[in-house]
Amino acid sequence: MTPITPPARVAFIGMGVMGAAMAANIMKAGFALTVSTRSKAKAEPLLAAGAEWAPTAQDAADGAACVCLCVPDTPDVEQVLFGEEGVIHGAAPGTVVIDFSTIAAASAAEFARRAAERGVILLDSPVSGGPQGAIDGTLTCMVGGSDAGFSAARAVFDAVGRTITLLGPAGSGQICKSGNQLIIVAAMMAAAEALTMGRKAGLDPALMRQALLGGSARSFVLENHAKRMLERNFKPGFRAELMRKDMRLALGAVREQGVFAPATALAAQMMEALVNSGRGGEDCASLGALVAELSGVKD
Repeated sequence: MTPITPPARVAFIGMGVMGAAMAANIMKAGFALTVSTRSKAKAEPLLAAGAEWAPTAQDAADGAACVCLCVPDTPDVEQVLFGEEGVIHGAAPGTVVIDFSTIAAASAAEFARRAAERGVILLDSPVSGGPQGAIDGTLTCMVGGSDAGFSAARAVFDAVGRTITLLGPAGSGQICKSGNQLIIVAAMMAAAEALTMGRKAGLDPALMRQALLGGSARSFVLENHAKRMLERNFKPGFRAELMRKDMRLALGAVREQGVFAPATALAAQMMEALVNSGRGGEDCASLGALVAELSGVKD
């Protein structure tokens, strides 16, 4: 396949916190950019910077060498790709579609099969790194799909990510992302419990975290999520309700693979409890507040 390089046209569908930042970096890399989203207002900064507007996913795909999407969940991806005005109706054979959403692995594989029937190459590439990683262009991209499609779209991946790994056939990226999310939530649970234990024992939790960062417990979660817990800064970077969705996907993945996964089961239940406590719109680090509350700690 011919490599997709600037100034080729790339379409981006979904202008959430992550999508808008990723699309901006694709345009900065020199690609011609078309954007489409349910709320045009979210695309205004990119349109002001020179991106073109497409009213539908079908229109966005028309003339694009690569189509990217970043939307909330599996049904949204199916609608964007195969709906009445979906990507599949505007994309020419040979178009590479990169789905940066986090969805069910089995669905990602099925969507890739359906796209291939129309000559379109679909790669699943959920990402990790959060809003700041999206802004900085340093995301981790976990990719599933064909070698040819991956190689052709490498310059697009390079515009948004730093660690970019082709893991296997369609759906493989989603399996890896489930692993990423269950590790994060399990680590957040441990951090929340440890800091709450320290508080109840009379320790300064900030000093406790500082000490832990100097030892083998040091981690991204302790550096970032635990800091948010201590500061009670729950302005959403990644909403708890989205992490609940991801943990439901992880729970489904370990079940499908027949994995003995008590940590995943407990982590998934904790995210259900977090959202059901009314914190669904807060950052997932609000798990720390829930653990403290259940432990009888009052702020």
